[in-house]
Amino acid sequence: MSTSVSLFTAFELGPLQLPNRIVMAPMTRSRSSQPGDVPNAMMAAYYAQRASAGLILSEATQISPQGKGYSFTPGIYSCAQVAGWRQVTDAVHGQGGRIFLQLWHVGRMSHASFHADGQPVAPSALRADAQVWVVGDDGVGRMVEVSPPRALSQADIQAVIEDYRLAARHAREAGFDGVEIHAGNGYLIDQFLRTTSNLRNDAYGGSRENRIRFLLEVAAAVADEIGAQRTGVRLAPYITARGMDCADVIPTILQAAKALGAQGIAYLHLAEADWDDAPQIPEPFRHELRQVFAGAIIVAGRYDEDRAQALLEAGLVDLIAFGRPFVANPDLPARLANGWPMAQFDGSRLFGGDELGYSDYPAFMTGK
Repeated sequence: MSTSVSLFTAFELGPLQLPNRIVMAPMTRSRSSQPGDVPNAMMAAYYAQRASAGLILSEATQISPQGKGYSFTPGIYSCAQVAGWRQVTDAVHGQGGRIFLQLWHVGRMSHASFHADGQPVAPSALRADAQVWVVGDDGVGRMVEVSPPRALSQADIQAVIEDYRLAARHAREAGFDGVEIHAGNGYLIDQFLRTTSNLRNDAYGGSRENRIRFLLEVAAAVADEIGAQRTGVRLAPYITARGMDCADVIPTILQAAKALGAQGIAYLHLAEADWDDAPQIPEPFRHELRQVFAGAIIVAGRYDEDRAQALLEAGLVDLIAFGRPFVANPDLPARLANGWPMAQFDGSRLFGGDELGYSDYPAFMTGK
């Protein structure tokens, strides 16, 4: 056990030197410019304000039109999107920050209105028990039921893997320091991992080896483009919403983690449930993960400084990601370091809109 480490201890993540262990968690904010889901100057200002994080993980970003599931979320597949993200990375780097792009394909977590043929895709043609945020013709965003998906063919799967590869290339061109593959929270890769959403009987379904195949092939393609030490993977082992309550998910994720470690990826990022009565991650799982994966481990899920410090001192994690606190506190690391009071965010302005509830939260010392 180490007692010298804290949130404010520097950390070496692959080729990056992080000044602290505070990560800005990926948070969907739906502020991209329309049409085209293009990142913009408002987004650049928002991320630059939070550049004192050891590492910023961008909001989830669809790798293709097929990967979209929510209105106004940004993409990384068009020239305009790449140029828009370049504004963001230049702004963050200009403030001395580091930023990874989170690569996203929602799979069945989508709505017919986002697809030319009216159908999302998934490992199997099983509709999720879930809703997504869709802006209607009246300009108002609402939570609506997801649409029934069609099952991906093996040729489709190879095409999606290439979409991930191209997205990683575009992320490099846009100036990102690395990428995070979103493989949790009931989205496409997570759908392949779980027996509740993957009923395939081919090379991508059935056994654990087959169910993790898609993730490993995506990770290999991404790492080939941007480097394994600039690649991370987000997993959600204990999140069961959206019809994802799979009895075999923990051993499946541990097997995947071991294989990802063999590929040399930089980190695993655990999305832990953040509601009040959510199940806690069992300590034995944390120890098992450390045993099978030699890279860095990031955790996110309503952490406060005390909980974060306990896990860091125990050596079970390396970095702590904060979500909601970063919304209203762009200077979060300074507030934590100095014990300054925390501002509260306006939950009604999380998705869509303008600077209000987005880039208008002031830093504590400057008030602007």
